[in-house]
Amino acid sequence: MEARAIQRTVRQSARKMRLVIDLIRGRAVAEADAILRFSKKRAAKQIHKVLKSAVANAQQAAQRQNTPFDADRLRVKYAVVNEGSTLKRFTMAAMGRGTPILKRTSHVEIHVAEDAVPAKPAQAAPAPAPAQAAQSKAGAKAPRKAKARAKKKKTAKSKKASR
Repeated sequence: MEARAIQRTVRQSARKMRLVIDLIRGRAVAEADAILRFSKKRAAKQIHKVLKSAVANAQQAAQRQNTPFDADRLRVKYAVVNEGSTLKRFTMAAMGRGTPILKRTSHVEIHVAEDAVPAKPAQAAPAPAPAQAAQSKAGAKAPRKAKARAKKKKTAKSKKASR
């Protein structure tokens, strides 16, 4: 299940919004929601609206297809901010001139997709037995020692040949 949401002509520059969108790309929706809710950036509010809309779109699509829906399994698959049209205005300047003001806009697009397997906490791998650990250490040192001996023999032979 994949859904998307797009918000066009947001009155903020794309460069500022990309700082926030980079924080949520690839994360679980619940985690992205928390990041956006507690971010101090102004862009986070607009991006949060788009994320909620994408989740709602996914829920509606699941309802239409009559499939089970679990918002906890959703992940931000694709999140991008592109530049929109620029509003060009002028302000007064000295000697009757006008100075341009560029009011930048941006387009926000977010795709959410369902994970194949729900996220589970990672379990630590069992530690190897002490006998196995000792064997693996000894096995790793043996080739190094053999290489060092061979190198010493070569240098000794080269010294004899040079005399």
